[in-house]
Amino acid sequence: MSQNNHSESQVVEALAALAQSQRLRAFRALVVAGAEGLTPSTLAALLQIAPSALSFHLKALSHAGLVSAEASGRNLIYRAEFARMNDLLTYLTQDCCQGQSCAVVPETVKACC
Repeated sequence: MSQNNHSESQVVEALAALAQSQRLRAFRALVVAGAEGLTPSTLAALLQIAPSALSFHLKALSHAGLVSAEASGRNLIYRAEFARMNDLLTYLTQDCCQGQSCAVVPETVKACC
């Protein structure tokens, strides 16, 4: 989502997709699962959410480009799109702290952010 390649509307779409608790929980679970991903049934059980509701939320995350699905036999495997996630984080922090380091500093030292 670098400024040159992605529009502000795409950033807003990704953030809007994450601005719902069930979708945020699903995305975070897929991030934890890593490249292996999860099937919808495993994810539904993990999140204690009805499969139909999960399907709705995965569709929103997929539409925003935050997750992908791949057929594996009779199952779908959902994975977090780490490149998209990292692009979003980069976009959000690219001008952080007016170009100064944002490293965590002890409370006794004042930081810019």
